[in-house]
Amino acid sequence: MTLHRRAGVALWRQIAETLENDIKEQIFNPGQRLPTEAELAERFAVNRHTVRRGIAHLEQEGIVRVEQGRGTFVQERVVDYKLGKRTRFTENIEKQSRIPSGELVRALVLAADAGVAKSLRVRKGAPVVLIESIGKVDGRPISIGAHHFPARRFPEMIEIYKREQSVTKALHHYGIEDYTRKETRITARLPTANECRMLELPRSQPVLVTESINVDVEGRVIEYGWARMAADRAQLVVQP
Repeated sequence: MTLHRRAGVALWRQIAETLENDIKEQIFNPGQRLPTEAELAERFAVNRHTVRRGIAHLEQEGIVRVEQGRGTFVQERVVDYKLGKRTRFTENIEKQSRIPSGELVRALVLAADAGVAKSLRVRKGAPVVLIESIGKVDGRPISIGAHHFPARRFPEMIEIYKREQSVTKALHHYGIEDYTRKETRITARLPTANECRMLELPRSQPVLVTESINVDVEGRVIEYGWARMAADRAQLVVQP
């Protein structure tokens, strides 16, 4: 493609506008990687610095994201993740006509540290089940969730979860047909190296961190959890 070099519009801006139009016309779809800088430089017959400036503009506008070492990707539609009395990952995603899935990272029994013990209302050092998983939307990772349960109340929780592939269904096995969110705390920070790897994030992209406590119908704490969500893929919607 030949740019209009005397049109009064900077070349990098013409590149940005052309690529933005390509995205609107679905030549490049959400989540798809754009051609490399070298390929775009050849397409537009410019140097890579000019291409880089056009890409930087698109990134600033939230149209694309640049991942170090991986390339430039069309930004996906942001998920509205609702936090309310009943917060369920699968339901949240399915209501937006998108496809939820998950990947188990680890499942083990460990001794509760002071923070976990306080949240679950058990003694420090008591056995606690930890289930950690990656939540995905349309096949792309959006969150890392860690669920803690008192092991004495939920024996064999790991085996049941692996069979059911769902915290809610696993709790049904123990007669808990309903549970509600007692509280949620929200913070933000930069990701760790491990979080960058699991969420496919650059180190400069922040994560939203939620810390929550769920209780059964009698008000007893059944779960203490925390999640780290890619801030560029989800916005938290707090409901009464």
